[in-house]
Amino acid sequence: VVLDAAHPQPRASCIMATGGDNSLEPVQILIDELKNEDVQLRLNSIRGLGTIANALRPDRVRTQLIPFLNEMVDDEDEVLIVLAEQLGDFVQYVGNEHAHVLLETMEGLMGVPDSSVRDKAVQATNKIGGQMAPESVSEHFVPLVKRLATSEWFTSKASAPGLFALCYPSASDEQKAELRQLYAALVKDSTPTVRRNAGISLGNFGAVVEESFIVSDVVPMFKSVASDEQDSVRLQVVEVCSALSKRLSQPDNVEHVVPVVRACVGDAAWRVRYMAADKFSELCDAVGEEISKSEMIEAYTSLLSDNEAEVRTAAATNVCKVCSFASLDVILETILPCASRLADDQSQHVRSALASEVMGLAPQLGRDNTIKYLLDIFLKLLKDEVPEVRLNIISKLDAVNQVIGIELLSRSLLPAIVELAEDPQWRVRLAIIEYIPLLASQLGVEFFDEKLSGLCMTWLGDPVYSVREAATNNHKKLIEVFGLEWAKSKIIPQVLNLYSHSNYLYRMTTLFSIQSLAPVVPPEVLSDTMLPLVIRLAKDTVPNIRFNVAKVFQELIPLLPKEVVQERVKPCLQELVDDADDDVKYFATVALRDTM
Repeated sequence: VVLDAAHPQPRASCIMATGGDNSLEPVQILIDELKNEDVQLRLNSIRGLGTIANALRPDRVRTQLIPFLNEMVDDEDEVLIVLAEQLGDFVQYVGNEHAHVLLETMEGLMGVPDSSVRDKAVQATNKIGGQMAPESVSEHFVPLVKRLATSEWFTSKASAPGLFALCYPSASDEQKAELRQLYAALVKDSTPTVRRNAGISLGNFGAVVEESFIVSDVVPMFKSVASDEQDSVRLQVVEVCSALSKRLSQPDNVEHVVPVVRACVGDAAWRVRYMAADKFSELCDAVGEEISKSEMIEAYTSLLSDNEAEVRTAAATNVCKVCSFASLDVILETILPCASRLADDQSQHVRSALASEVMGLAPQLGRDNTIKYLLDIFLKLLKDEVPEVRLNIISKLDAVNQVIGIELLSRSLLPAIVELAEDPQWRVRLAIIEYIPLLASQLGVEFFDEKLSGLCMTWLGDPVYSVREAATNNHKKLIEVFGLEWAKSKIIPQVLNLYSHSNYLYRMTTLFSIQSLAPVVPPEVLSDTMLPLVIRLAKDTVPNIRFNVAKVFQELIPLLPKEVVQERVKPCLQELVDDADDDVKYFATVALRDTM
């Protein structure tokens, strides 16, 4: 294949050296489509670059295909994204020792205006560099980074920070010194986008810089990002705190990292405070337990009391993890009073986040403190007007149950469950059903039989199909929790008794329950108890029930002995095939085939 970037279309008149090889016609088509006016055709061709490269020898890929692709950097953004993605896997076609020939194309892609193209190109360039030998990185990759970092165009400079971490370990000492200087310049660049990207990648760069240069070179860059005038730049420093603190000694962390964390917590921009709240447990983990106890808790309580709901929500989500770094006295005297106020927060998202986490503190506090401090928060959230808040509390009951016991818990729990079970919104009813097996395992069989069993039966007649379906699946899960013997005496008889209910929804639910329970009940229960009810419902006056009988038979046939299928199921299906309703006929005919 001969490619010529000077022509508006690739010149592909000669396929390989021999010409008439029909097996290479698809390659010819792909090449012709590379410059087609139709974007979709160009995209398809770019995705097939591997096919083209595979048909060429590595030397021809390097000397003909790659130069041709260099001319495509002015294409549509969606095409360039796919091109960058493909070139990231192109080392195999040019050979590892020649991987650097791909860098010219990648350099062009990393300078385009669209940030999504540049991000994909940086990712692909790192992938290429990862397959290059250290000496090749020093010879070709480092100069590329220098050109990008010193470019007149901010787009190229914005791509440079993401490449430093890969090439720095392979650079010479002289190159390393220059790279550190270049990065220091990038974090102070006049363009916010460049500074932002430098902040994003600073953690990765700091992770590969020698320890002797962390305090002298990296920390000043870190402080520059932290004090930037743009909040989009400053918020990047939170992630850097976690990465950098792992490279610093404890005194250096107290001197350099903790003040930055405090500055983020008190930042005028809520997005910076939100980032600090969202990552606070990671920050505590990074600086260590001792510094967290002495320096970080006050900052955290400030976040719990922040003016912005988004910040309080993020802080509440981390309450359990942060408390693991605090002493019991600090939790009781400092953190829990703030958490208690959040239980009355005007934002439902804050209350929901607190509900999903705060009960996890019970094991840390112990029985007496849980009853004294947590139970009031628990009760308050259980009575919340928003169903999601109540559900989040119920989903975390296990931790509290293990600490204070079921008797004390159940007094408050049952009214909330009943209220949720009867909620006018069917999605709320559906959500509480999904928690019933978890509650059953936590609260025990006696509590379930006495307090919750009736609710489970009520859901079987819910007017919403999704709720009824969930209720039938719920019984199957309960059998897994309590065992077959319990099911034989408690669940199966009650479910099967619904087959004669005057409301057809209950009769329909009997069918669905049989379908759900059939795989987990003993064969004799299926044959002697469940099958007769299905056969009886085949004569129901409601067509919907009759065609569902046929559908249930399809599920039961593989589970029943062959003689039972032939003697009891097949005659019933043959009657349904002659039913007056077309749907019943269809499903019966389909099921009857399975008896053959």
